[in-house]
Amino acid sequence: MFGLDLKRSVFIPGLLFFVILFLINGISKNQFKRFDLTDNKKYSLSSSSRSVIEQIDDLLTMKVYFSDDLPGQYANNRRYLQDILEEYAAFSNGNIRFEFFRPEDDQNVEQEAQKAGIMPVQMQVIENDKMEVKRVLMGMVILFEDNKETLPVIQTTTGLEYEITTKIKKLVDQNKPVLGLVSVEGQTIPMQNIQNALNQRFDVRPLNLSEEVPPTINALLMGSISDSLKSEEFNNLSNYLERGGSLFLSQSRIKTNLQVQQALPIQSNIFSLLNAYGLDLQSNLVTDQICGRVNVQQQMGPIRMNVPIEYPLLPVIRNFNADESIVAGLEQMQLIFASEIKQDSASMGFVNFQPLFYTSDNSGELRGNFNLNPDPQQNPFMRIFNKSKLILGARSEKKNSNGSVSQVILVGDSEFISDEGGGRSPENQIFVLNSIDYLIGDKDLIALRSREITSRPLAEIEDSSRKTWKWFNIIAPTFLIVGFGFLRLRNQKSKSSNLEDIYG
Repeated sequence: MFGLDLKRSVFIPGLLFFVILFLINGISKNQFKRFDLTDNKKYSLSSSSRSVIEQIDDLLTMKVYFSDDLPGQYANNRRYLQDILEEYAAFSNGNIRFEFFRPEDDQNVEQEAQKAGIMPVQMQVIENDKMEVKRVLMGMVILFEDNKETLPVIQTTTGLEYEITTKIKKLVDQNKPVLGLVSVEGQTIPMQNIQNALNQRFDVRPLNLSEEVPPTINALLMGSISDSLKSEEFNNLSNYLERGGSLFLSQSRIKTNLQVQQALPIQSNIFSLLNAYGLDLQSNLVTDQICGRVNVQQQMGPIRMNVPIEYPLLPVIRNFNADESIVAGLEQMQLIFASEIKQDSASMGFVNFQPLFYTSDNSGELRGNFNLNPDPQQNPFMRIFNKSKLILGARSEKKNSNGSVSQVILVGDSEFISDEGGGRSPENQIFVLNSIDYLIGDKDLIALRSREITSRPLAEIEDSSRKTWKWFNIIAPTFLIVGFGFLRLRNQKSKSSNLEDIYG
């Protein structure tokens, strides 16, 4: 009887223990918690990705082709990819499955990867104490119904979640939003950088305002108007907005030419249209102490050299409206010859006007006489910073008489989307993508785009403070080393005195 009681006393707790483990394992497959201490939650799946995952109503398969024995950085990429795919699968309620394939296991794996659009990459690796060139696979294909999307090469984890979620959204969405790329007669903007980014998300179509805007257009992208629109162009744009259309406009009030250092006000009826939506674009050029640089030829002895100097007419934006999702997570943008935006006083109470980003606390403006000379000795007025937080980007919403709501996003910079201007900046591209998503009412990817931004600009300090910290960094290490030496010498003398007392 004692042996039977002992077996029962051991068997029942053991059985309960295994049952509890089984239940915990089953629950944890779909319910788990990860503590991510990074500031942008890089190692956790974002709410935007989870929102896209919820739209999946059928099996989505991810096939990952990754070689073994990769150098440390790329091996870490593989581990990160596996971790994040496990989260995709966990949040999908069984609709997402993934599998890793290694070319080392099967010679047919490389052929299968190539058919999917994933080509081998040659990489230098160290094996057996010598440098060798190795063919490796580092890609993934996503399959959903009869369609597929491919990530040919995964060389970095930066922006990887955004790429994967964008590919999934592209597969799941049956119809891509239609974006009209506006051109007016005789005016074209080279904007291949922005257009390449937009093509990933939208059905981008060229649009001539001389014809009526089709109702299938979800939003318009427009910029750099240097003259008045023709009557039919103006009417077609106005009618589109009155029907509840949305517009992103990149437009300054001053036309500039840095090469000949000339600037002239732009006369256009586009500004009266903006006034109707509460956007009053000022006839000025904004300057900022936090700015980009230009090369200026200066005499250095017998040689003339190109010297980079700060140019306040190239404001660097670091102040964003924290309440606006469009700019959430953005840390810096670059503008060129921008004009200030104010709310039109006649629109107050009829239009919802919201600033998006501002200049710094040390900014100013040029009016009337636009001297573009970057030399601070010849143009000291450019460096008079007596204003602060001038609005350079804003959005407005207006309820029309027919009950529809029109939306306009304005950036006071004609070169913001141009390849020769701000279109080269990745942060500017993210802002444009966020703006278009906002205008068409699709906000799934807005927060996700900016979480991988790695720009961490240092805070600006006064010249006097800069000199103080400079001398502190020079002198303080010397005193620390000398002080450490004295402490060590004192410690050695103390040990010598103790030894003399003991053995003296």
